[in-house]
Amino acid sequence: MPQVPPGRARRLRSTVRDRRTRRAGYTRLGIHDLVSEAVTGLIQRPARSVLTMLGTVLGVGVFVAVLALTTTVTHQIGKSFDLLQATTVTVTDTPTKAPKTALVPGEEPRTGFPSDTDARLARLNGVVDGGLWWTVPLRSPAIGTKPAGSTTAPDRRGGGIGLYAATPGALAAMQPTVRSGVLFNSFHQERGEQVCLLGSAAARLLGITRVDSRPAVFVENTAYTVVGIIAETQRLPESLLGVIIPAGTALTAYGPPNDRPAQAVVHVRLGAAPLIADQAPRALRPDQPQLLKAAAPPDPRSLRDQVSTDLSGLFLLLAAICLAVGALGIANTTLVAVLERTGEIGLRRALGARPSHIGVQFLTESTALGTLGGLIGTSLGVLSVIAIAVAKRWTAVIEPATVLPAPLIGGLVGLVAGCYPALRAARIEPLETLRR
Repeated sequence: MPQVPPGRARRLRSTVRDRRTRRAGYTRLGIHDLVSEAVTGLIQRPARSVLTMLGTVLGVGVFVAVLALTTTVTHQIGKSFDLLQATTVTVTDTPTKAPKTALVPGEEPRTGFPSDTDARLARLNGVVDGGLWWTVPLRSPAIGTKPAGSTTAPDRRGGGIGLYAATPGALAAMQPTVRSGVLFNSFHQERGEQVCLLGSAAARLLGITRVDSRPAVFVENTAYTVVGIIAETQRLPESLLGVIIPAGTALTAYGPPNDRPAQAVVHVRLGAAPLIADQAPRALRPDQPQLLKAAAPPDPRSLRDQVSTDLSGLFLLLAAICLAVGALGIANTTLVAVLERTGEIGLRRALGARPSHIGVQFLTESTALGTLGGLIGTSLGVLSVIAIAVAKRWTAVIEPATVLPAPLIGGLVGLVAGCYPALRAARIEPLETLRR
C-alpha cells in the first residue's frame, strides 16, 4: 500500500472535516476570518470608533498618569523631607502656672529657656545652628512706615503683619535668603538695638524694596530701622509676612514671651535629629528638663506612605469613573452596531454561521476598541508625566508595573462592555430579520 505524505494527509483530513461540517449545516470561523470581520466592522465607521475609544483613552491615561505622578511626587517629597524636615528639631517651652522672668544676660529664668540658649545648642554634637524665636503680641496690630496719626507723609500700613523676636542663632537656623541688606547679629542682640528685618511679603505690603536709604518701620509708634529684607527662608515661613526684631530688643520693649511661649528652632545634621531631640532639653535646662519639650521630625517613610495613599486614593477614583464611562460608551456603541447590522447577522445565520461566531465577532470588536484605547491612553499618560516632570524640573519615576498592564486593562474593559451586545447579537434568529 503506497505511503501518503504527511502534508497531503493533513489536507485530506481537513477536506473530510469541512465536508462533514457542510453536511451538518454549519460553517467554521477561523482566526483570520474573525480578525478580518472585526477590523471591517470597526473601520466602516471610523469616526464613531474613535469617539467610542475616548472614554477608555481618558480612563487608562488618567490611571497611568495618577500612579506615575504619585510615585514622582512622593519621590520629590521624600527628597525635600530628607534635606529639610529630617534636619529640623523644635524645642518648645512647656506652659506652666509659674511666672516667668525676663531673659536678661546673667540671670536664669525660673522656667523656660536660659539666656545663653544659642551657645548651649551650638555645643551639642550634630547641631549646625539653633536659637530662640517667638511671636510678640501687639496691642495695636497695624504696622506702618509712619507713626500713628502722622500727616507729614503718606503712610503705608500692613494689616496682618506679625512681629517676631529671634536670636542670631534662630536666624541662621532659618537659612534665609537675603534680598537686600544684611541680617542683624549678636551686637544688635546684646545692645538691644532698634533694628529689624522684613519678610518679602511684609516688605511688599509696606512698599519697601531697598534698605540703602535706611527706611524705618513703626511698631506701636516705635521706629525700627530696616537692615535687611528676606526673600525666602527654609524654616519658619510665617516670618515672610512679618517684622523680625532681635530677641534682646523684644525683651526690653515687650517683656518675656508669657502669653505665647518661645521656641527653639534647631538645624541639625542629617541623621542627628533623634539624638538632638533627646539631649536638647537636658542641655538647656539640666535642673528642670521637663520644662522643655523637643519634637523630632516624623519617620519619612510614614510620610511618603501617607502622601502616596492620599494622592492615589483620590485620583484613582477619578480614573475608575473614566473607565466606567468608557465601558458604557463601548457597550452602547456595540449595541447600536448590533441593531444596525441585524440584517447582516440574520444573513450570516441563514448561511450557516453559529450563534457563538456572531457573539465572538462582536466581543472581538469591543475588545479591540478597548485595547487600542488602552494603548493610546497609556502613551498619553506617560507623555503627560514626562511633560510635568520637565516643567517642574523633577525626576520622572514611572514603574513598569504601572505602564505594562494598562493596555490590558483597556482590553478587559472592552471585553466586559461587549458581553451584553454580543449576547444580544448571538440570540438574533434569521427569521426575525426576514420579518423586518
